[in-house]
Amino acid sequence: MTVHEVDVLMIGAGPANLALAVALEECGRSGVAGGAMILEQYEDVKWQRNLMLPWARSQVSYVKDLVTLRNPRSRFSFLNFMHERGELDEFVNLGTFNPFRWQVSAYLQWVADSLEQVRVRYNARAERVLPIHSESGQVLGFTVPLSDGDTILCRDLVVGGGRDAHVPDVFRGLPAERVVHSTEFSTRIAGTTGLARPGKPLRPVVIGGAQSAAEMFMALHQEAPGSSPTLLLRSIALKDYQTSKFVNELFFPSFVDEFFTMSEEARAKVLEEMRLTNYGGLAAPFLEELYTMLYKQKMLGEPVSTIRGSADVVGARTEPLPGGGEEIVLDVRDLKHDTVEQIRCDAVFLGTGFDPRMPSMVRGLAGAIGLDGISVDRRYRADLGADSFGALYLQGVNEATHGISDSLISVLAQRSAEIAGDIVERRGEGAGPDDDRRRSGKSVVVAA
Repeated sequence: MTVHEVDVLMIGAGPANLALAVALEECGRSGVAGGAMILEQYEDVKWQRNLMLPWARSQVSYVKDLVTLRNPRSRFSFLNFMHERGELDEFVNLGTFNPFRWQVSAYLQWVADSLEQVRVRYNARAERVLPIHSESGQVLGFTVPLSDGDTILCRDLVVGGGRDAHVPDVFRGLPAERVVHSTEFSTRIAGTTGLARPGKPLRPVVIGGAQSAAEMFMALHQEAPGSSPTLLLRSIALKDYQTSKFVNELFFPSFVDEFFTMSEEARAKVLEEMRLTNYGGLAAPFLEELYTMLYKQKMLGEPVSTIRGSADVVGARTEPLPGGGEEIVLDVRDLKHDTVEQIRCDAVFLGTGFDPRMPSMVRGLAGAIGLDGISVDRRYRADLGADSFGALYLQGVNEATHGISDSLISVLAQRSAEIAGDIVERRGEGAGPDDDRRRSGKSVVVAA
């Protein structure tokens, strides 16, 4: 086991932390960037790794990349990425603001490869995060044990790995191999095809009425040939995102300032009104593609897929098959007529989104510090006590205080500037207790 010490540690090489890494490199304080590291649990960088479908597009303009709205001259822009790959002419000729998802993913890997000061460590999964306390109880920094046995010590920690997947309680009792969340789709789809009855095509049921559920529903037609997937959603029908140029102004970085100053009640009301701008809907072009696919099925007499609205799964279990093996039985309530019927299937695919709570890693850290709750300031720094020397920054999980855009790419460029600015400013505040501790040789306490 090796112990490494860095100044700033970022968990997750996704868009949020890559944007911050670039901001640190461009802030003019090379010492800060040189002391920073990103941990990535996989061997490479991928965006929406398990929904990397060849036809899926980003729903956000390429202009809202990691840097352009903060620094239009940055060499880390999406357009410069396309230029360096020799693909800019073809991309411009497409006449779209919305690149394919695999292009955005390749852009993120290019950014990671192009960093000159911030280090990216791959195949490094953080097992947990523990606080480092002084003898008087101040949070001096953090210790992060890795899955390979190494440990990273840092003063500032940035968590940017997103929220935990949400698995509704009704599905928790099913065999794990028969339940696939959207965050696992590409990795596990091949294994689920072997769950079909001998000589029969897979009977997949997809749960959810938003983008990820609909994408899995469409992808199953290619990944499980011959199957007739069923999509169950509580809403009466699939809906597109509620959007307009007026609505899009609510995703401007400047709206974060206004949202942050609202009362808790006002924030909740605004979030509810904006829900269908990001959750519970589909991108309009994709909705058209999906409807066209179902139309062609009907007209050409192909296996017909099923989309059922007003359907709520109220029970789920496995039952044995006569010839051996088992199948899933779903009790589905028809919300229009208050009746319940059974649907039999081989696998369930969950497009059920993410746990609205803070990630379990953050909750565990808060408990180790002794915090009753987790609150962040305008610059995304968690409140660890007025005398804290180390800092914890949270990215992408602050919708309640910073607005619905917090989990989106739209605000990354400006948010990274705010966090980088806070990190740099705090290093101009003096030596701090950590340096005093090092000079005095006093011990520190690491939570177990």
